Amino acid sequence: MATFRLNGQTLMGLNGGPMYKFTEALSMFVSVETQDEVDHLWDSLSAGGELQQCGWLKDKFGLSWQIVPTALGELMGDPDPARSQRVMQAILKMVKIDIQALRDAHAGG
Repeated sequence: MATFRLNGQTLMGLNGGPMYKFTEALSMFVSVETQDEVDHLWDSLSAGGELQQCGWLKDKFGLSWQIVPTALGELMGDPDPARSQRVMQAILKMVKIDIQALRDAHAGG
């Protein structure tokens, strides 16, 4: 595992082992604060790529990225299991993560 900074953003790389080719075994996880940041990175990185479930995408080179708002961890970490489960069910229906939709699910909406 390695953590590095790219253009002011902290990124983490995980080594899945030498038996893997350039696939999801190498992926970038980007933590962001706002929906604008989610949207900007999502639109930029997915151009010419492939959209996937739960905030995952492959860029035009085949590199996997997950764009995750910090709110997801906060909402999923709620000690009330019903609230965190509603958030989990909401994210499973998403491609690009929608922070407000997660908050709505957390609140019971």
